[in-house]
Amino acid sequence: MTTQHTTTPAPDTADATTATAGPPPLPLSPDPHTSRTLGRILVGAGALAAFASTMLPWTWTSAFPGNLTIALYPAGLQLLTLTAAVLTAAMLLATAGVPGLRWLTPGGRHSALLLLTLGNLAATWYTAAAIAVELGGVVNFEPGMWIAAAGTLLAVVGALALPTDLPDDLPAEADADRPAPGTRQGPPWQRLRRAVAAPPPGPAAPLPGWAEILVICAACAAGLSVFAYGIEAEGGPPFIGFLILAAFAFPALGRAGLPRRLSALTVTHRTVTLAATFAAALLFPITQSNEAYTNIAVSVLIFATVALGLNMVVGLAGILDLGYVAFLGVGAYTAALVSGAETSSLGIHVPFWAAVLIGAAVALVFGLFIGFPSLRLHGDYLAIVTLGFGEIFRISVQNLDGDSGPNITNGPNGIPNIPDLKVFGFDLGQPHTVLGFELGRFGNYYLLMLLFTAIVVTVFRRSDNSRIGRAWIAIREDETAARAMGVNAFRLKLMAFALGATLAGMAGTVLAHVEFSVTPESYKFVHTAPPNSAFLLIAVILGGMGTVSGPLIGAALLYLIPAKLQFMADYQLLLFGIALVLLMRFRPEGLIADRRKQLEFHEPEQSGTPTAAAPGLGKTEA
Repeated sequence: MTTQHTTTPAPDTADATTATAGPPPLPLSPDPHTSRTLGRILVGAGALAAFASTMLPWTWTSAFPGNLTIALYPAGLQLLTLTAAVLTAAMLLATAGVPGLRWLTPGGRHSALLLLTLGNLAATWYTAAAIAVELGGVVNFEPGMWIAAAGTLLAVVGALALPTDLPDDLPAEADADRPAPGTRQGPPWQRLRRAVAAPPPGPAAPLPGWAEILVICAACAAGLSVFAYGIEAEGGPPFIGFLILAAFAFPALGRAGLPRRLSALTVTHRTVTLAATFAAALLFPITQSNEAYTNIAVSVLIFATVALGLNMVVGLAGILDLGYVAFLGVGAYTAALVSGAETSSLGIHVPFWAAVLIGAAVALVFGLFIGFPSLRLHGDYLAIVTLGFGEIFRISVQNLDGDSGPNITNGPNGIPNIPDLKVFGFDLGQPHTVLGFELGRFGNYYLLMLLFTAIVVTVFRRSDNSRIGRAWIAIREDETAARAMGVNAFRLKLMAFALGATLAGMAGTVLAHVEFSVTPESYKFVHTAPPNSAFLLIAVILGGMGTVSGPLIGAALLYLIPAKLQFMADYQLLLFGIALVLLMRFRPEGLIADRRKQLEFHEPEQSGTPTAAAPGLGKTEA
């Protein structure tokens, strides 16, 4: 019997491949070199178009703030687009390896370029939207506006075509979005996330000594220009556009590694840094064309100085003081009582230096009086006691009107008509000419307050770098461990509390003369306008606890933004709350943080995954 074998025909090779391999793979991207070249060409063309657009009118009427109707003369929001275009071009040349510009990107390269192009796109398109809304449609656009919108969009498309900055020595599993060689870079939102969160790839090359000094001077000049523009910018679209561009530009500089490099340079050339910073601050009044803007700068300096004093209490010693504004009020009321005001119940007039010393001494006494019993408490109990002290001060000065108590502070009416200061024969209320430049009343007070700020910064830095400062930090981190190591926690906390009160009282003496009057309503815990304890505490947290520049920047932002955006005054507290929530989520160490805080909030996982470091914190630091 013969057995027959049935042979099944083999399926077609193409069909078998289709059946077993599943869906076809993603098509490979073009050659990486070609893609990079094309991306750079698009970014360069977009930056050039954006720059050229600022030389053309953006709208036909001067009704829009900034007068965007003049050709070959950028003004208003055009200056933002021009600045972003110049920065984008400089970063682009640096990424291409042009000699002399590679120092611009000591950390990341393409990520900084992507953020800059996005910032230029956001600011320019916001301007277009504002023109369309305020003037009644896109029919009000001139050719320059269309060119700017197209150029900024083209630059973003080119930046997205460039590879993402990723460290070369990280394992493949360290980043789930790492693209395989020769494949697509992923969706744009993943590119943006990597641009913001990925650490810079490596340290920067050293510069010659003379070049380092020039970089420090250029950084101080740039800081002066940014601050002066922010002060002078009109409220509404010009200032909002400035905030939008700054929100992208500063992280871009951080991704490029410039703040980290600048920080290292300032340590090497400390004397040059201090001299350049002080010179830039001295030049600020001559950059302002209106005394009203200088008035804003004086208020910013006053509250920034007070915030720096609070930073010594909260940031260094870890004492949560919710009534700190009361010490500012103590200094202000003391100066008002002894400065010869007509409504002063004391009826005496002492020189300014004596008024400063008396105000600081009275605030010191109040600090010791309140701190001695309350600093034995901890945590929430201490916060409640300090909050109660702040309210007791406000209610007390409101009741010292001759009816509810002795007539000392004139009750709710406060002490008005405080005379201007006279320092070394100069009446600060009168204009003066210094080196050919005329300084008005607020310019005089700005220079005086700048001297006080320098004193407070010196005290803070000396305290931070001393044995007492290290003991404060130890108490802040773990008071029980500090006590076990022999640190007298109560005495040191009382010293920090009293020193912070003294600095606030000293600033309060200037505040009383700048504002001509003091009233109890100005010293609440929460109020729609500074000074108030919540404002000062938010400034310290926003800027970065334990740093010098952090509270200064935080106070400047918190004072400047409400002053420029008056139409948002009713929602100010709500916006502050939202800002704090976002800050705790994305930047818990604050805008400016020292190395200790960065490591604390971005500690690497035990599994070995790299930290999602904040901009400016590279893998070598993490």
